[in-house]
Amino acid sequence: MSELRGKYIEAVAGAADETALEEVRLAALGKKGEISALMATLGKMDPEERKSSGAALNVLKTEIDAALRARKSALSDAALDERLKAEWLDVTLPGRPRRTGTIHPVSQVMDELTAIFADMGFSVAEGPQVESDWYNFDALNIPPEHPARQEHDTFFMHRAEGDNRPPHVLRTHTSPVQIRAMMDQGAPIRVIAPGRVYRMDMDQTHTPMFHQVEGLAIDRDISMANLKWVLEEFCRAFFEVDKVELRFRASHFPFTEPSAEVDIRYSNVGGQLKIGEGDKWMEILGSGMVHPKVLAAAGVNPDEWQGFAFGMGIDRIAMLKYGIPDLRAFFEADLRWLRHYGFAALDLPDLPGGLSR
Repeated sequence: MSELRGKYIEAVAGAADETALEEVRLAALGKKGEISALMATLGKMDPEERKSSGAALNVLKTEIDAALRARKSALSDAALDERLKAEWLDVTLPGRPRRTGTIHPVSQVMDELTAIFADMGFSVAEGPQVESDWYNFDALNIPPEHPARQEHDTFFMHRAEGDNRPPHVLRTHTSPVQIRAMMDQGAPIRVIAPGRVYRMDMDQTHTPMFHQVEGLAIDRDISMANLKWVLEEFCRAFFEVDKVELRFRASHFPFTEPSAEVDIRYSNVGGQLKIGEGDKWMEILGSGMVHPKVLAAAGVNPDEWQGFAFGMGIDRIAMLKYGIPDLRAFFEADLRWLRHYGFAALDLPDLPGGLSR
């Protein structure tokens, strides 16, 4: 036993790596190892001899196993020391920055305008993007012969042969939300309706899917003067300027009477757009007093209530504020575009004019 012990203790101490150490373990304690073979002979011994030999073999097995474990730990520590020397890392250095996601400019502008109108008492109303022909056109005083109802301007939902349900469309504006809000809440009411809309159009300033926000205020004595104040306050806060000048031009919309296109004064010097100053005018939205037929369609008595409505393209005002040159870039751009124009998740700008987020 003493000779066997010395043989394997020396072999364990001389193992240069874990592979060599494993070979020593198998030679001594493996199924076909030398000590394992001796353990197998105990059954052929008489009881007294088995008792003394078994105890000695168990002590030898335990001692060699302990030596193997100690040597393995020492080899692991030595390998770790060598690795640390080769892969030294200064843990006091700052961490490498990682790119984070950004908020799309359209989403940012939706948050901004929602905050501005909320401070003026407007709540947010929502509605479906697939609308019935009645909500999208008829209730808004848009007759069947109106050009907007033709296939060249509107996406009509497919109907299988024999399906006689009323026509449905991808909404062409968020005005149907105003109808739904009045039918649900009645009057008085003050809401904005931001969301996606769809029209068959595509160029530098138009896309088949874009975003609008429409506003509605109904009460007993609301006038165009109230409309003008709301729009001036919005433009002043949104464009972050102290002074804005708006120009109302007579126009025609089926759902308002009287109707007005709204222009804002601006200048463009050296490619720098400045809102609120200069000698140029830019159309930014449409507006007017809600047509009595629209009120009646929504269940509001036009003899008792009146109000104004307005609508503007969110994508276009985002372009104006943040200097985005092409509307198509909103939907066709890659991540580099978002990294340039996008907003950090916590980027919540303070709004001027006493308005806050």
